[in-house]
Amino acid sequence: MKIYADNAATTRMSDAAIQVMTDAMQNTYGNPSSLYTIGQHAKEKLEEARSSIAGIINAEPREIIFTSGGSEADNQAILTAALNGKKKGKTHIISTAFEHHAVLHTLEKLEKYGFTVTLLPVHENGIVSPSELEEAIREDTCLVTVMTANNEIGTIQPIAEIGAICRRHNVVFHTDAVQAVGHLPIDVKAQQIDMLSASAHKFHGPKGVGFLYVRKGIILHSLIEGGAQERGKRAGTENLPAILGMTAALQEAVANMDGNNARMQNVRDHLIQGLSEIPHSALNGDRVQRLAGNVNFSFEGIEGESILILLDQKGISASSGSACTSGSLDPSHVLLAIGRIHDVAHGSLRLSIGEDITIEEADYIIDSVREIVAYLRSFSPVWRDLTEGKKEFIL
Repeated sequence: MKIYADNAATTRMSDAAIQVMTDAMQNTYGNPSSLYTIGQHAKEKLEEARSSIAGIINAEPREIIFTSGGSEADNQAILTAALNGKKKGKTHIISTAFEHHAVLHTLEKLEKYGFTVTLLPVHENGIVSPSELEEAIREDTCLVTVMTANNEIGTIQPIAEIGAICRRHNVVFHTDAVQAVGHLPIDVKAQQIDMLSASAHKFHGPKGVGFLYVRKGIILHSLIEGGAQERGKRAGTENLPAILGMTAALQEAVANMDGNNARMQNVRDHLIQGLSEIPHSALNGDRVQRLAGNVNFSFEGIEGESILILLDQKGISASSGSACTSGSLDPSHVLLAIGRIHDVAHGSLRLSIGEDITIEEADYIIDSVREIVAYLRSFSPVWRDLTEGKKEFIL
């Protein structure tokens, strides 16, 4: 049996996206910036895609900038808010301790240039407190950046409430919505979002393309210089086949969102129930306020990387955290942020299921994880110390 359960890392491209991209590469190969007919036809397709994406998140077409993905969009949004704020003497930024590294590393860079960053603590349930965020806002706060849904533990943040707080205090609000777009309803006006980042390969689109929403009135700063594309704010010839593929995938994801989420939530809850029966295990993040396809568990006394290797031998593709840090030996910063100690954080497993998974496949995952955890614990010195009373159980 082969089961792909790492959709938070990337998704299989949809047939619709592949078909649209193939057609574009064969028939819409003109440069959208060219004035002749072939180029202008490409330009029409580009703007149709922009309008479609804008409509899905209740934005205006001119507020959509195409990027190479979520990381670029995060960088451009944060640097834009920082530079605009600095002109007004505002150099304080608020974020959280469990953001994606595209956000955290950008904030670290800004600290070297004199900006002050407040990283809000995240409670055990993996949800940010709006009241604590509001208390952290200062006179010199220029930006709040909080992800819509966490990429490791799947917890969904109170984005509309945070947006309202930021609007009251006249602070720019950016959200990394890479894990949310295509999986959760997004309305940038109703949620009072000023900037939003998205990446196509998280909702069955191609890799290497995404978009940044920037509310009208915000002066966007370029990361890439060299041309007048994207209204002069993102130089480089637009990757039209990928943009069209992203648009097709997003249209399909949104059209089927309710049904997909209902099916995934049913399987997700079945997985949570089954894995919870493994002794000294714990679900990471809130049980209810989480993405329909996310299951993240810690198992005491073992290493998460070992689980992944043995699961792969059983045909199950999973992860222990973000794919962007899969080569790191350090425990997940997300799990540490919600209070898991290092030893427990090391023994984590993230299952991010797709809409086509079945209960039978979920049972196979549960049985496989149960068998692997027991096997790894059988020769783990840490587990031996726990069972012999030399160490105290945490979970």
